[in-house]
Amino acid sequence: MNRMPQLQSEYVSPKQLASGCLPEGAYIASAANRRALASVYGLQEALADGRTLEGRVTLCDGAHNLHVDLGCMQGIIPREEGALGIDSGAVRDIALISRVGKSVAFRVTGFDEDADGHTRALLSRRAVQADCVERFVRTLEAGDVIGARVTHMEPFGVFADIGAGLSALMPIDSISVSRIPHPNVRFTSGQPIRAVVRGVDAQDRVTLTHKELLGTWEENACAFEPGQTVPGIVRSVEKYGVFVELTPNLAGLAEWAQGIEAGHGASVYIKSILPERMKVKLIVVDTFTLPETVSPLRYFTDSTHLDRWVYSPSGCEKRIESVF
Repeated sequence: MNRMPQLQSEYVSPKQLASGCLPEGAYIASAANRRALASVYGLQEALADGRTLEGRVTLCDGAHNLHVDLGCMQGIIPREEGALGIDSGAVRDIALISRVGKSVAFRVTGFDEDADGHTRALLSRRAVQADCVERFVRTLEAGDVIGARVTHMEPFGVFADIGAGLSALMPIDSISVSRIPHPNVRFTSGQPIRAVVRGVDAQDRVTLTHKELLGTWEENACAFEPGQTVPGIVRSVEKYGVFVELTPNLAGLAEWAQGIEAGHGASVYIKSILPERMKVKLIVVDTFTLPETVSPLRYFTDSTHLDRWVYSPSGCEKRIESVF
């Protein structure tokens, strides 16, 4: 049965909701967070309750302490409290420097005075992350669908915040079925996404995958019909033909033609759709320049857990699947 795809939106899994372990930025605009930051009394209550709050980093000083705007006063996260693993060297200081201008989750641990005699709050981000590992990461199983927020991208994959600034890796070949030259053609920094847990290792490092949420071959192909002319993206140009992405999980093959380059937009005529061979045959009609913005993603499932995902159509000799 075909499922209607859902437009990308902020997503929180039941396990994230139960543990309170959400990607950084999720709390900062909430009424409860704003109330806590509005007064010294609010911060004292948060200290007594051990509550997680969020604020925006205004400065990373020379000693790599993070200075946080709390509204009613300044807060400081000492370097060793800035991230889980900083003190051991498992996490590099770039994880602190890169938070300037962005939200961070923290707990209030106390109060002191700065060099000018002003009261400031002492904060710990590390404590929130340690709790997130215990209450959330260690409960994860392969196949769990969770919410994440893209933090940065490398040629080999995407790093995403799965809660309290804890970073998980999504390798580039797990982003979509259609092959891409770099994750930045699919994602933007700060983008909320859904992801599937591929595994959690002995060091509590989480690996993610994403293509299983973008629909099977049939679910994507049913949006197209032979005889239509539709837009696509040229992903690779080979001697035997041109691969054109119609959706992130569906590409077709067109005959090679002069002047076509990877990364171009292309209007393509659909000659045929062959489920038994998992092929879409195309003719390139024209090419065009793509807009710089990344298109919103569409997800084909609202499941909170996947045991198995079969991409291939029934009756197709080639079988592509993921087993969790």
